[in-house]
Amino acid sequence: MVEALRVAERRLQRAQLASDVAELDRLIDDRLVFTGPDGDLYSKQDDLRVHRSGRQSMTRVDEEDLAVLVAGDTGVTWFLGTLEGTLDGEPFAARVRYTRTWILDEDEGWRLIAAHVSPTGRDTATDG
Repeated sequence: MVEALRVAERRLQRAQLASDVAELDRLIDDRLVFTGPDGDLYSKQDDLRVHRSGRQSMTRVDEEDLAVLVAGDTGVTWFLGTLEGTLDGEPFAARVRYTRTWILDEDEGWRLIAAHVSPTGRDTATDG
């Protein structure tokens, strides 16, 4: 189960990088609540919309560390890494920590239901 969740997390990372809306739709539960770096709450539709519209484009998703915990039909992943891209035409680069909560669906596999992202306090522009 742990390895299957690790695979799902990495599928999500690849889908983010490619703005693969179909894959994101498969991996994200309709009830998703995502706490963004601004502290606001976002839905699955909000997330899909920024990818579909091109408002957000990722050029880098580099995983430094990935911790995984599975307890029954619930899993949590902790991603630490660097993201780069553009949002509303403005470039961004940040080292971030995602905490993601997943639920196991018999038919669909692991699905993301809650997530939170925070900057780590170290901007990649100054990290070299």
